[in-house]
Amino acid sequence: MMRFDVLTLFPDMLKSVLCSSVIGRAQKAGLIELNFIDIRDFTLDKHRKVDDTPYSGGGGMLMSPEPIYRAYMSIADGLDYKPYTIFMSPGGTVFNQDKAIALSKYKHIVLLCGHYEGVDQRVLDEIVDAEISLGDFVLTGGEIPSMAVVDAVARLIPGVLSNDGSFQNESHFQGLLEHPQYTKPRIWHDREVPEVLFSGNHKLIDEWKHKQSLILTMQKRPDMIEKAWLTDDDIAFLEQVQKGDKQ
Repeated sequence: MMRFDVLTLFPDMLKSVLCSSVIGRAQKAGLIELNFIDIRDFTLDKHRKVDDTPYSGGGGMLMSPEPIYRAYMSIADGLDYKPYTIFMSPGGTVFNQDKAIALSKYKHIVLLCGHYEGVDQRVLDEIVDAEISLGDFVLTGGEIPSMAVVDAVARLIPGVLSNDGSFQNESHFQGLLEHPQYTKPRIWHDREVPEVLFSGNHKLIDEWKHKQSLILTMQKRPDMIEKAWLTDDDIAFLEQVQKGDKQ
């Protein structure tokens, strides 16, 4: 079982999302453990204050180190190992599927959600192993990024998805976007499902899916095509598609 602990000022925000749907069912099944630790419960201030003014001046407030450290130690104290601890930060390494796969190998992850103008650097130096960002933009806090990381990592744990192999065909898993998907009815608004999907020939269907993934990735995310591992046949096919687009 994989364990996630999230240090946050807004545990109810996380519960409302992560205790439902696939991730919620995985918790009930005992496949993952997910705990939400309210940092305010660990402040020594009678008003539950967790922030203060920065010494550097300027606007805004910084989260104080002691409540965060005490919240963290409520998890780590007594363990014979250090849980892998992540600070959700716009200055961190950008999160992607490869990172999700790497994180799924850990048995215990702690995520720290920052707020206000940031977190006192000393507690980050003390407890954090890595900083992760969702991208080059700023959010009001680390809760939304934490939810994204937990969801992306937890679904890779064996048994969490109804079909453990299903995520292997999804976008980004193999460096390409996922092929188009179709369901009933066969014809909708005069648009028909591709005939090959009714052929019963799994080899042809797999070839169609792969080619469609190549086309979509080239059209929507050419940056991914540049990084993907492509066979000579893949390259030749994409060159043919590009020539067809120009004609």
